[in-house]
Amino acid sequence: MKNNYDNIARYYDFLSRMVFRTTQQDAQTALLPYIETHSTVLIAGGGTGWILEEMAKICPSDLHIYYVEISANMIALAEQRKYQHEVTFVNMAIEDFNNDLSHTFDVIITPFLFDNFSRERVTPVFLHLHNMLKPSGRWLFTDFHYQKQAPLWQRALLRSMYVFFRILCHVEADALADIEPLFKEHHYTGIFEAFYFSRFIRTAVYGKEGHVNNC
Repeated sequence: MKNNYDNIARYYDFLSRMVFRTTQQDAQTALLPYIETHSTVLIAGGGTGWILEEMAKICPSDLHIYYVEISANMIALAEQRKYQHEVTFVNMAIEDFNNDLSHTFDVIITPFLFDNFSRERVTPVFLHLHNMLKPSGRWLFTDFHYQKQAPLWQRALLRSMYVFFRILCHVEADALADIEPLFKEHHYTGIFEAFYFSRFIRTAVYGKEGHVNNC
């Protein structure tokens, strides 16, 4: 199965901290204050679930969270976390979730999601998420930062990561796709942006245009 982290679920957070220290977690946590009360939240590819514990500390208590993760082992770890919100765990690829659009969301969180997809699949996945986000909703985006002329050390690290994760997790991508044009094309407004790990990691909040027709 493509983009499935079952094989390294138990070790994923350790590997992340070994390479990036706490910057991957810090980049995601920085966005949590932008989640407002009474929100229905979709987390697409949440991994081991540590973010649920951070949300319990920072976010309003009345959230309903849908936690969609393709890895059954990641879901099992997330279910053991000390979370306080109402959480619906869904073991499914995000591109297969909610295809009838029976659920829409005030907030969508995509933590290091798009770096998994091939360039051909980035746009369909983006549009699927876009259609699930309510008008005036917020998209909390964190991923490795696409740069046309990235520093050599970043290119080398990214290449080694793709080789590693392709072998162990069948990650389909072999390079980062530029997501920013998709947000611009669909009239998102940038609300917040920050960079981590010498600009290798980018985190941002986008606001969806209100009263628009989805694609």
